[in-house]
Amino acid sequence: MVFEPVIGLEVHLQLSTKTKAFCGCSTLFGQRPNSQVCPVCLGFPGSLPKLNAEAFRRAIKVALALNCGVQDFIKFDRKNYYYPDLPKNYQISQYDKPIAFDGFVELSRKNNRKKIRVKRVHLEEDAGKLMHDTPDAFSRVDYNRAGIPLLEIVTEPDIATPEEAYDYLVSLKAILSYLDVSDCDMEKGSLRCDANISVRPKGTSGLGVKVELKNMNSFKNVRGALEYEAVRQAEAAASGEKILQETRLWDADRARTGVMRVKEEAHDYRYFPEPDLVPFTPDRSFIDSIKRGIPELPSARAARFTAIFGLSEYDSGVLVSDSGTAAYFEEAAGLCGKPKTAANWITGDMMALANEKSVGVRDLGITAKGLAALIEMIERGEISGKMAKEVLSEAIETKKEPADIVRLSGLSQISDASALEPLIKSVMEKNPGPVADYKGGKTNAFGYLVGQVMKETKGKANPALVNELLKKIMETAR
Repeated sequence: MVFEPVIGLEVHLQLSTKTKAFCGCSTLFGQRPNSQVCPVCLGFPGSLPKLNAEAFRRAIKVALALNCGVQDFIKFDRKNYYYPDLPKNYQISQYDKPIAFDGFVELSRKNNRKKIRVKRVHLEEDAGKLMHDTPDAFSRVDYNRAGIPLLEIVTEPDIATPEEAYDYLVSLKAILSYLDVSDCDMEKGSLRCDANISVRPKGTSGLGVKVELKNMNSFKNVRGALEYEAVRQAEAAASGEKILQETRLWDADRARTGVMRVKEEAHDYRYFPEPDLVPFTPDRSFIDSIKRGIPELPSARAARFTAIFGLSEYDSGVLVSDSGTAAYFEEAAGLCGKPKTAANWITGDMMALANEKSVGVRDLGITAKGLAALIEMIERGEISGKMAKEVLSEAIETKKEPADIVRLSGLSQISDASALEPLIKSVMEKNPGPVADYKGGKTNAFGYLVGQVMKETKGKANPALVNELLKKIMETAR
């Protein structure tokens, strides 16, 4: 029997507010442990929480961008569990009334479109951070993160493959980046993902026993953990082994999952309404004002790039995956009037260099105006494509404008026929054999002669003009 995976994802997003979800403590990352705490986020008796209005506004903004309905009645609940990183022994969260529900993220892959349904979006506070790799025999806890506003985005089990899970995460991160509600930095823990996976006989509609996967600190690790777990569960099911509902951790070094604990049920948390936060109904004009402030999102921007600039869906998708890159492309394309050429440079050489340096395209050091100038110099025949690559690298390293680099380095392409003709004739005189071969019908000799001209000019000759002039001179010499 063949089995197929059924996958759902839970994304936890730290909202980049200046203060915590229910108190006034700073959310600044990387400060001295336990220096950003107060009686409220530490759960001291008598302290009372107060909802951060900006965190609530950002939560609504995300919900609307994910096509969700917003709850008419907002309330918070206590999720009770005992763990050292939870100072109150409960977490302020939302249970039966999440802020938003019934949304979707649309994926586009190889001209196929699929909607991944978003079951719920709810706001809660983050826990502290446990540190086990200490020099002594103790584990330590930093409560600076405790209370930071956390948005949980939960999908329905609509994801059919690990690759589809990866695509969903990439698309979701792009949307969140456009909204500017979080830095989405997985290394800082601003964006975390848990996955639920089960298997079922291929072609059936039921759901198997769900296993939760944790400890995945990159989208690639999410994909890798799901690939491993899909195989593990399929082999277990095929052999008749019972699959347990449990939480498993991904070990990236060994490329496998391991048991962490048996999965808790909702009733184990003993949810009940948070008595210190009054339920409320959000004003409709408040929701509408947030909706009007949502920027053009990646899917709409990609469609516009394809329609207006004539780019392929693939190129448009790559460009809009980062809002900074999309804006950079649009500026460069507008300045040089060659959108396809600009797209090729950005998605090719520039993205490769950006990945090497672990920065965004617009942070490489060459402005959109500089890239446009580089493209214009190629179009005018002032430099060759090969020269342009050298200029691009130097512009990034030195932060100089491409036009200045070309002028100061003497890299201008030779596009003057009167200057090239004597060079071509000189090459022909030095290479009588290839000349005779070409005249005898061996067309490969022509390419050799072009190469010799380029060598003589140190690559500065305009290749198209060299081809044209050499052919003309050879025909005349017949």
